[in-house]
Amino acid sequence: MFNKLKTPLGVFSTLGNHDYGDYVKWDTPEAKIDNLNKLKKAHNTMGWRLLMNEHVALEKNGEKIALLGIENWGAKARFPKYGKMNEAHASTESYPFKILMSHDPSHWDAEVKTKYPDVDLMLSGHTHGMQFGVELPFFKFSPVQWMYKQWAGLYEDGKQKLYVNRGFGFIGYPGRVGILPEITVIELV
Repeated sequence: MFNKLKTPLGVFSTLGNHDYGDYVKWDTPEAKIDNLNKLKKAHNTMGWRLLMNEHVALEKNGEKIALLGIENWGAKARFPKYGKMNEAHASTESYPFKILMSHDPSHWDAEVKTKYPDVDLMLSGHTHGMQFGVELPFFKFSPVQWMYKQWAGLYEDGKQKLYVNRGFGFIGYPGRVGILPEITVIELV
């Protein structure tokens, strides 16, 4: 279904914690590597540009912004830190606006806000809203908020913003209660 996504400037993606196969027992180390390579190839087959600790320039009407994408970097539990923000951020000084795609929202407080204050917007997911909770116009609750301060929606700190997408699929329980699947459209003007 996602291979139908088409945009004038391209479709970009990053890897999340489950993509590396760290939670599976593999017969050989090579099988784990082969699985990750197949996943990377699937992104390419769908027409997506997988950003692996790098950035691209997006240009429209003579104006440019930087889109940075890093591999998974999580500050909670034992989530992997494959991401190399210093590599993705290198040579972006001249861009007046920077968007970072980083799967785990804990990266925002742990590294992005303190070391990279020129990142204007970070896009993440990871929490799935725990697939359980209540979202009303003036009240939002999910047990995942006890582990993640930023778990769904838009957050702001000074000039920096973080958007945490609730996700489309599921992990574990094959459903959702109160936390609907989400595809987010953000329009930059």
